[in-house]
Amino acid sequence: MMTKFTEYAADKEEATGVAINVEVMDASQSQLTQNEQVKSLIEKGCDVICVNLVDRTEPTTITDLAENKQVPIIFFNRELVAEDLERWSELYYVGADALQSGVLEGELAANAFKTNAKMDKNGDGICQYVVLEGEAGHQDSIVRTEYSVNTLIENGVEAEKLGYAMANWNRAQAQTKTAALLTQFSGKIELIIANNDDMALRAIDALRDSQIPREDWPGVVGIDGTDAGLLAVENGEMLGTVYNDKEGQAREMLNLAFAIATNGDKDSIPLIDGKYVRTPYHKVTQENVEDYKK
Repeated sequence: MMTKFTEYAADKEEATGVAINVEVMDASQSQLTQNEQVKSLIEKGCDVICVNLVDRTEPTTITDLAENKQVPIIFFNRELVAEDLERWSELYYVGADALQSGVLEGELAANAFKTNAKMDKNGDGICQYVVLEGEAGHQDSIVRTEYSVNTLIENGVEAEKLGYAMANWNRAQAQTKTAALLTQFSGKIELIIANNDDMALRAIDALRDSQIPREDWPGVVGIDGTDAGLLAVENGEMLGTVYNDKEGQAREMLNLAFAIATNGDKDSIPLIDGKYVRTPYHKVTQENVEDYKK
C-alpha cells in the first residue's frame, strides 16, 4: 500500500506541478514509538500525517498533538473507535469495511460447502470448522471472525465450531497452531476460516506437512487477495479469498491528503459523513481470479 501511495504521489506531482514530499516511518508495533514519530513529523512541518495506528484504542496522544498544532490526521488500516474520530474536525479514516470482508468470506465458504459434497467429510450435513484469528482487540479480526461465521450460517449452512487459534496475523504462528488443531481434531476439520491470506497460506503449509491426503484437505478461505493468496486460489489450494483494494485505498488516501494540504476541493473525495473513505472488498474464486492478478 505504501509503495502504491508513493507512486501515486509522484504521478500527482507530475500532473499538478505541486511538489509532494512523502516520508514513511515504521513504528515496529510500538504505540510509544509511533507517538514520538508523529510528534517529530509535526515539528518538521508536515501538512498532513497518515497514521496506521499501532493500537486502535490509543489515538488520544496523536490526536492531541495534531490538534494543538492544527495538523490534519488521516488514519488508515486500523479503524479507531467512532467517538475518537469525532474528537476533532480534521481527523479522517481511509479503509475498507471489515464487516463486508467477513460477510464475503462467509459467502465464499457457504457456497463451497453447499456445492462441494466432498467438504462434508462425515456426511452429517454440518460444517465442522476452526478459525485462525488475527490480533486480539484488532477491529478487523473481531468483525471478520463474527461476520464470516454468522454469514455462513445465514446462508443455510449448519455449522459447528471445533476450535480456534489466535495467530496474530503471523505466518509462523498460523502454521504451528494449524498443525496443533489438525492433531487435536484429527480428520474432523472441514473448513479453516482465516482472518487473512497470510494465515490461510500457512494453514495450507501445515496441511502439506500433515499426513492428510490432498483430496481430504479441509477447505480454506482467507481475506486480502495478496499475490500469494491469489495464486493459491488459482491452483485450488484455497477455496477463495476476499480482495482488499490496497491500490484503491492508497489512491484515495493520497487524493484526500493532497486536497487537505493544498486547501483544495474535497468535493471529489467520496467522504462519508465528512470523515470516512470506504473502498469495497471483492470475492475472488477460481472463476474470476485472473481479474485480480496484477
